[in-house]
Amino acid sequence: MAVNVTPLHDRVLVKRIEEKESVKGGIIIPDTAKEKPQEGEVIAVGAGKIEKGARIPLDVKAGDRILFGKYSGTEIKIEDEEYLILREEEILAKLAGAAKAASSKK
Repeated sequence: MAVNVTPLHDRVLVKRIEEKESVKGGIIIPDTAKEKPQEGEVIAVGAGKIEKGARIPLDVKAGDRILFGKYSGTEIKIEDEEYLILREEEILAKLAGAAKAASSKK
């Protein structure tokens, strides 16, 4: 399913990556008490910010995995899927291949 949303300027469309649920000590945490993940996959990016008449492209591209702040961006819902639109400056880090593998082992 392709998302027909193109962010403007320096904005990025992100889909949160849900963490694998692992129960420690037999305690089950309800969904309402869990924190929303701060890791996501970039779905679409804007063309970039214009400064002094020149367009500056974004450092991230579709398919990148990123980390962002807990209260960053604006949540939207498209075709029953939840996404987040945030500015490039709200992105804290881009995860490389080694970081992806390390985070999936938890």
